[in-house]
Order: sequence, then structure tokens, then C-alpha cells
Amino acid sequence: MKAVQSFIGEPVAIVGAGLVGAGWAIAFARAGLTTRVYDANPSLSEKVLPWAAKQLSALHAHGLLGEPPQVVANRLVCVNSLKEAVDGVAYVQESVLERLDVKRQLMEDLDAIADADVIIGSSSSGIPASAFANDLEISPRALIAHPVNPPHLVPVVELVPSTQTSADTVEFVDRLMVSIGQSVVHVRKEVEGFVLNRLQAALLREAWALQRDGVASCEDIDKTVRDGLGWRWSFMGPFETIDLNAPGGIADYASRLGALYYSIARSRVDDGPWNAELIAQVEKDRRQHLCADDLAARRDWRDEKLMEFAARKSSISGQSVSEPGSCTGA
Repeated sequence: MKAVQSFIGEPVAIVGAGLVGAGWAIAFARAGLTTRVYDANPSLSEKVLPWAAKQLSALHAHGLLGEPPQVVANRLVCVNSLKEAVDGVAYVQESVLERLDVKRQLMEDLDAIADADVIIGSSSSGIPASAFANDLEISPRALIAHPVNPPHLVPVVELVPSTQTSADTVEFVDRLMVSIGQSVVHVRKEVEGFVLNRLQAALLREAWALQRDGVASCEDIDKTVRDGLGWRWSFMGPFETIDLNAPGGIADYASRLGALYYSIARSRVDDGPWNAELIAQVEKDRRQHLCADDLAARRDWRDEKLMEFAARKSSISGQSVSEPGSCTGA
């Protein structure tokens, strides 16, 4: 297995050129890596370079790119076959459809053609690697590397080994991700949805239920997160939030409010899946605030806001705010 230090300058491969794969391509190219992009759907591959050019120009305008946009763009290469994409690369970022059969077929294809030491990270949002990457020659060299969309603007990435992933693979991908500027979360055991989407699922479950029950509109629920919870969550997580929200810290908070949260959780035990009627209801509610024709433009707006946030965050000194150090004593 190659050392990460020797990796700089060698190509990486992105397989799957949708929104997530295209974002990954920018993340790797921005870090100095020649990045080959392949998708079985040629129309997706054709969109990557023009989209990336716009994103790189915007990143540069916000001071988030250390080189001229064209220099980074020149590292992006769209190729016409899976073999051409993975030939000679040390790392492949799989970003194909979130379907078990599609991912398994790709792993079998990679098993047949990839180099003997290639490492494969899957962008799977919730399907554990053991479900589609086990019992192959490449199995010890495959794991989940799940990002937030878009990965070039939001840095967190979850690393989730399968039951057959080697410790060396986890270490390699950890170092690689850190080297390209990602924030690595180690998920210690395989669970559906990993950490990020299980947390998001809990919030979404309640959000849909509140709208369904007529408690609040989509916009007011969004306001509650956007203008309330999100302010704190933009620079600290839920455990630190509650640790600071009671005079005696987290144990004091749990003593004061634990029963309330338990009662809230119990009130949702019989909720079923989002049904067609509810989906239509929420769709109608959302379209009062954003027309379907405006979704693409609003995604561009979101990316612009994320760049502004990233630029602002990188300019703020005093990292001890997020990394206060260890306590000593009792």
C-alpha cells in the first residue's frame, strides 16, 4: 500500500459524476491531485467540467483556492471507460447510485480490472460496505468514505470499515482525507445510515411529523433550525451545546431535561414511513416558498453561502474555541 506522501501527483479516480462525485473531483483536484472522472452515463460526465469551472471561479473569488482556477481545472480529466479511469490510480472514490445492486456490480468490475493495491472509498449515504464489498480480492481495501453534499464545500467525511476492511486501509484513507482538507469521523461499527444520516434522520422524522400534524409549516420549521439550532451547530455539536446550556454541565442538563426528551421520543414511537399523501402535502408547502424551476438556482445560492461561511470561518482565529483541550484533575 502506498504512503500518502507519495500519492501527491498521482491520479485518483471518481466513479459516478453526479453532484457528489463532481464535488469530490473538485476536492481532490484542489489538493493538487490529477483527478479522472468517469460515469456510465456520458451526459453526466459532460457536465462536470463546465460546472467545476464555475465552482472553482467562485471558490477563488472567496479566497478559498490557493491557485488560479484554470490550474486546478486542468487537473480534471473526463474519461470514457472504467478501465481508463482506474488504471494506475492508488485511490478510487465511488459515487454511483445509492443502490445495492449497482454498487455490488461496480465492486465486482473493479475487482476484475483495478491494480492490486488500489484503495476504494464509497460515498454510500447509508448502505454499509459489508453489504456490497465483501468476499472479493479488493475487500480488505474497500471502505465507506461518506461525505456531506457538496464535499468540496462541507469538509466532514465518515470512514466506516466493513467487516473485511484492513486497518491499513482505514489509516491510509484517514491520512489521505486529512491531506486534502477533510474532517474525518471514524465510525466504529457498521450501522445503517452511519452517524451523520442517523442524526439527520432523527431531525427529519420530527420535522415531517410536525408539518403533518399541523404544528408548523415547512418554512417555520426551517426557521427554527436556520435561525435557532443552526447558529450553535455551525461551530459546535449537540453534546457541547447541552454541556454549556446548564450551570453544572451535561449531567446537570440531563437531570433537568432528560425526562422531557424521553417523553418527546416516546410520542413518536408509532410513526410510519412518509406516505404519498404526506409527501404531496410537504411538496405543496415547500413550493409556496421555492418553485421547482428555481431549485438549481437555489442550489447555486446554497453553494455561494457555504463559500461565504467557509471563508469567514477560516479567517477566524482562536481554534481553542473548537478544540479546548483536555480537562485535568477530578
